Amino acid sequence: MRHLEQVANSLLTLTDCIRWGASQFNAAGLHFGHGTDNALDEAFGLALQAVHLPFDLHPSYLDARLTVEERLAILSLFDRRIRERRPAAYLTGEAWFAGLPFFVDERVLVPRSPLAEWIARGFDPWLDAAAVSRVLDLGTGSGCIAIACAMAFPEAQVDAADIDPGALAVAARNVARHQLENHVHLHQSDVYAGLPAVRYDLIISNPPYVDAADFSDLPPEYRHEPDHALAAGTDGLNVVRQILAGAGDRLNPGGILVVEVGNSAEAVARTWPEVPFTWLAFEHGEDGVFLLTAEQLHDDAVALGAGRTEG
Repeated sequence: MRHLEQVANSLLTLTDCIRWGASQFNAAGLHFGHGTDNALDEAFGLALQAVHLPFDLHPSYLDARLTVEERLAILSLFDRRIRERRPAAYLTGEAWFAGLPFFVDERVLVPRSPLAEWIARGFDPWLDAAAVSRVLDLGTGSGCIAIACAMAFPEAQVDAADIDPGALAVAARNVARHQLENHVHLHQSDVYAGLPAVRYDLIISNPPYVDAADFSDLPPEYRHEPDHALAAGTDGLNVVRQILAGAGDRLNPGGILVVEVGNSAEAVARTWPEVPFTWLAFEHGEDGVFLLTAEQLHDDAVALGAGRTEG
């Protein structure tokens, strides 16, 4: 603490603290992948949260003088980020997704899915947002995808499923935070088991998809996240197989299935070469998200390992 006090005496403004923090993060070899991708942005976000200022702070405030207590609060948060190698969101208890704030802790993944971009678009042209009446989010974690869908499809009821009761407790807190108790319904469920016998216009999922090789190489920051929300067997497709096998029987005609598979995209294409996956494009270069229509799922049910059930 004495070291931090000495440093605090030489740093006067937010700009000073952010620059110093970024240098310390780079020197420590931190990994950035939980909402930021570089040391400056990480230091910026932590500094603002430490002094309770918004992320859209006007640049003129960056050169405002900080009190000693404020400087120490920022530097203490920086110090924890370096010593503990925990994602910044776990240190502050808050992450942002689709322009919305979410409470997070180690019971759930830190929200970072590129799906937010397509949720905001309403998955046009595949869906008419005004006509979507029911959505299913599989592996909801913090509830961020389900809540973003409830905002994007205001006429829809959203079922949010997760196998982990701890994750559902976090999701419930976020559903209440956004006052969506009448629109987002939480279910403890292993993929489709435990869900109501209804069909959906959209099934969306960011399931576990990290293969064994990638999981063994994850940086320390990822080790604070729940293993079962990341690891998915040798090829990363254990949960994806279950989702694909049952999706055709859960979608309305004209409905779509959207699944994030990240680095396991090649394994998906290799495992089901005859299935016509649409791989969504993103404005900022992300990838690894596929889309299938209800009709495609039915046509390729045998290939996907799903037996079609009438009714």
